Amino acid sequence: MGRRRRRSRVPILPLGVARCPPPHRPPLRARPRPAPGWTASPTGTSGGSPSRTSSPTSASSSPAPSCGSPGSGLGCPTWPRCTEESYAAHPSMGIHGAIEFGNRLLTFVLAAIALLTFLAAWRATSRRASWIAFGIGLGIPAQAVIGGITVLTDLNPWIVALHLLLSLAMIGLCVVLLDHVRHPEVWGSAARATAPATPPLVRRLTIAAFAVGWVVLYLGTIVTGSGPHAGDENAPRTGLDPATFSHVHAWAVYALVALTVALLVVARRRGDTQLTRAVTALLAVELAQGLVGYVQYFTGLPVGLVALHMLGAAVTSAALTWVVVRAFRPVTIVAEPDVRVARV
Repeated sequence: MGRRRRRSRVPILPLGVARCPPPHRPPLRARPRPAPGWTASPTGTSGGSPSRTSSPTSASSSPAPSCGSPGSGLGCPTWPRCTEESYAAHPSMGIHGAIEFGNRLLTFVLAAIALLTFLAAWRATSRRASWIAFGIGLGIPAQAVIGGITVLTDLNPWIVALHLLLSLAMIGLCVVLLDHVRHPEVWGSAARATAPATPPLVRRLTIAAFAVGWVVLYLGTIVTGSGPHAGDENAPRTGLDPATFSHVHAWAVYALVALTVALLVVARRRGDTQLTRAVTALLAVELAQGLVGYVQYFTGLPVGLVALHMLGAAVTSAALTWVVVRAFRPVTIVAEPDVRVARV
């Protein structure tokens, strides 16, 4: 009597409403403090009002409570192991853990392919192709290290951007290697290269388009790192306004399309069919990327379109490199073997 009853700390839920269990996460170390230049805010916007680039699913609440898992983040919480106890993903980690573990296994497949490519180029006595294959092979362990830093920094968006840009650069090197293999009469040891066949205007336009193209790719990583798809809701963002950088990214795309159209006009006037084909392919990729970008911008950034846009970035890197290879392909003279006929 006279004593107060202790109130239960467990809230009473209405009949038929169940509490969602917390998502299973393997034991993690303490999260590091955010490095300067990036923020752990999950909103992805720098202002208080939501922008168009914010996903509607993250800004609105569901009409009924659900126990769904959060968005894609770290599949494996540590590196080089997937968990503190094992290199393999645990089944309780779900599809994201399986994807991350599969991605790490593909590193060994790519390393084996790169080694075999280097050995094949070395046996073919193609010194230039050997160096290109060697550069591609070096990119694989570099990607593994950058990927490990990405995990250990809890998806720092600037490290993630570097991770993607290195992949795009490796794709460009693969295009250069493929051209060397397909055209040994131009790049082989028996060919004596002279100056490029294209005039200076074509080469300047090509360099400008290539440089602006890579600015577009870099700005795309900033937009993604600032928006809702930089990871799960706990992943840090850049702290930049995604709406503003979406417009900056769009203006860079406009400049790239203008340079590509100018290069296409010059190539057609010169009657260079190979360069015209390469520039036409680049323009088609740019227009397709622009279409996907506008659709995803005005539909709230659906995950499927964002993934398609990233795939288009890889194709853009390949198309840009193809234009450079075609524009700077030299005029070659195949050296005739020195055959001396003995006098009888």
